[in-house]
Amino acid sequence: MTATAHEGRSPGGVPAARHTLALLQALARQPGPVPAAALARDLGLPRSTTYHLLAELIAAGFVVHLPEERRYGLGVSAFEIGSAYSRQEPLARLARPVLSRLVDTVGHTAHLAVLHGREVLYVVEQRAPGRPPLVTDVGVRLPAQLTASGRAMLADLPGPHVRALFPDASAFVDRHGTGPRRLADLRRLLLSVRRDGHASEDGEVTPGFASVAAAVHDHAGRPAASVAVTFPADEVDAATREELARRVTRAAAELTRRIAGRPPGP
Repeated sequence: MTATAHEGRSPGGVPAARHTLALLQALARQPGPVPAAALARDLGLPRSTTYHLLAELIAAGFVVHLPEERRYGLGVSAFEIGSAYSRQEPLARLARPVLSRLVDTVGHTAHLAVLHGREVLYVVEQRAPGRPPLVTDVGVRLPAQLTASGRAMLADLPGPHVRALFPDASAFVDRHGTGPRRLADLRRLLLSVRRDGHASEDGEVTPGFASVAAAVHDHAGRPAASVAVTFPADEVDAATREELARRVTRAAAELTRRIAGRPPGP
């Protein structure tokens, strides 16, 4: 690289690339297409710069212009990138070695789950040697408010989001007669999860088994997944459960770093 090229680089990276990514992220956060002026205002960019970036993204298929509405939205190329992400399963691939090390350390089965509406979907299970199969197998969905995995993620969602997921008593699925039955109960439970930094459940998913979990966060500090360990409740005392919670929390933090995420802000 020439000296001139070095001198032209910003200490913060490549401004055009940074602004382009910020523009795509801003469009992805919107519920629908938005005017260019709104994007320029939200990102603090000159309007001329915003229009130039949008033109390049339109040419590449990442953005579509709706001339009658004077708005811009994500294009087909953005959808293709999202679809490729799903096909390649990077989250699951990055999680497997983290879960494997966790299982080797604690001797209990670990799993990774993602939030899907009011349910959690289990995407990785790392079974400990000699341990029985669990209901939390890959592809299984369970009520989020009953699982440690779901509680860890729900605790980091905005209050209105949780309220939208659980608008009334009919949203609270019951498995074994335990767990929150109303939004007020769930809010109290999630408050304790935020205070402790991890979630737990005992017999609410499967009688005789308990779990501890911690959330994995994306680049915006939002809950992207959760790491959990499940164990026979009568084999693990309170002190050992606290140690399991610490190790699960460390594993979740490691996976957060691996996906270039960050902890949630204040």
